[in-house]
Amino acid sequence: MLNFSPSASEADLRLAIIECGCIAYERHLVTSNDGNISARMENGNILITPSGISKGRLSADDMLVVDLDGNIISSRPDRKPSSETPMHLEVYKHRKDVRAVLHAHPIFATTLTVSGLDFPVDVLPEVLLTLGNVPVTAYATPSSHEDAAVIRPFVKNHNALLLCQHGSLTYGKNLDEALIHLERIEHVSEIYWRAKMLGEVKRVPPEAQVKLIELHEKYFT
Repeated sequence: MLNFSPSASEADLRLAIIECGCIAYERHLVTSNDGNISARMENGNILITPSGISKGRLSADDMLVVDLDGNIISSRPDRKPSSETPMHLEVYKHRKDVRAVLHAHPIFATTLTVSGLDFPVDVLPEVLLTLGNVPVTAYATPSSHEDAAVIRPFVKNHNALLLCQHGSLTYGKNLDEALIHLERIEHVSEIYWRAKMLGEVKRVPPEAQVKLIELHEKYFT
């Protein structure tokens, strides 16, 4: 269900968002009612999770439909749009290839930004190969238009971002891809943290990094 096509029906997209929310919640990539999930519909409108609802306990009729300007097209009367909708729309406006956006609060990846550390892109070769660099944005007040502003410089050239002290933002051609990016950045962040606890972090050799970057540019961009 997560690996949907551009022509997926609205009903299928609703089910995909529910599935994504359950996976992220069960894996502690989001907690409480944090984070939000969205998908681009075939007609160009955006299906997005509402404000104040746990992503692990979503129902098919919880989601709202908005246009690219944030105007509500359809919604349950008791559901309000997420205050972070502008951040999602910023991605869709700049990336025509993106059909899914996932904002989460992964523990280890978020800890990096709280500690003022850069994402360790050179620790595991598969990160350089498949994902490339993961920038850390400037700090922005959550639930404000600042979120959209701080991601703007990075959206076109990256598929995953760390929001300073505010979790992560990943996106792709479907929710499967966005979730894979999220799982990967959290996985390497945890390995990096555990390696530091043991006392030493070994990096991928510089000459190997060059090869991996070349392969990334050839096959994954």
